[in-house]
Amino acid sequence: MKTIIHQLCVTSYLYDELIIPSTPSKADVLLMGKSGSGKTSMRSIIFANYIARDTRRLGATIDVEHSHVRFLGNLVLNLWDCGGQDTFMENYFTSQRDNIFRNVEVLIYVFDVESRELEKDMHYYQSCLEAILQNSPDAKVFCLVHKMDLVQEDQRDLIFKEREEDLKRLSRPLACTCFRTSIWDETLYKAWSSIVYQLIPNVQQLETNLRNFAQIIEADEVLLFERATFLVISHYQCKEQRDAHRFEKISNIIKQFKLSCSKLAASFQSMEVRNSNFAAFIDVFTSNTYVMVIMSDPSIPSAATLINIRNARKHFEKLERVDGPKHSLHMRMR
Repeated sequence: MKTIIHQLCVTSYLYDELIIPSTPSKADVLLMGKSGSGKTSMRSIIFANYIARDTRRLGATIDVEHSHVRFLGNLVLNLWDCGGQDTFMENYFTSQRDNIFRNVEVLIYVFDVESRELEKDMHYYQSCLEAILQNSPDAKVFCLVHKMDLVQEDQRDLIFKEREEDLKRLSRPLACTCFRTSIWDETLYKAWSSIVYQLIPNVQQLETNLRNFAQIIEADEVLLFERATFLVISHYQCKEQRDAHRFEKISNIIKQFKLSCSKLAASFQSMEVRNSNFAAFIDVFTSNTYVMVIMSDPSIPSAATLINIRNARKHFEKLERVDGPKHSLHMRMR
């Protein structure tokens, strides 16, 4: 059977292509924004398994909340969630300037789209950029125009485009990537998946192996999710798909299903969805990831696809491992 031959190819071909990185990577990720802009809600949904409606219970951050989040096994994010009140913000740009803005690799700035103090928000953003230019000129800059669900649907594209143009102009000479976000839809997952993608040290090797895997088993599409957050960290597609937001929608749906399982003292392991057009398999892949495989060839039985997933696991496990100390990503939330 051709599917069993494909399964054997997975074992040999991926092994030949495997390259295991040995140098630890460190990156500081600075998350800033005014008080009430939504930083803590984001962190709680992405990293602490909150659902959107539960974030209403969260109060304003006073002083500093520090937490550690393990991401992809070898990455440890040290999260510093700090209050965004005026007093704190002024201190960041004066007495704490060198400590906060030195060696920053990624800056994420969160704007409340309905803020009544837009001029002050832009002033703080410009002050932040000046400090970044002085201390970390090579940092990547991301701006999240947040709480877009509060804007009338027919006005969202226009308002976001205007805000994006303003932010890109103010960011020069730094390049700025903007995302519209809301805790109530898939846009939050899309933004954070794109940002976290920048932090994965061996992402090119990961994508190469994922492409090889997809081509060998003749999958339409393969997605790799980080196990704890269910953020999409890599994907490969052989056929065009209609829904451009399908990754983030799947992330959101499966994470909510996992949370429902945990409330019943059950753990989510795998899922198969099949109709007349395709079959979708979601399964534990490595100790730190889930994989989703989309198949449209009706001649390939489910058992063969599951065997292929099982046989590829150990090779992707090796790809994730890093000899030596763990990667440490210091995320300071302001």
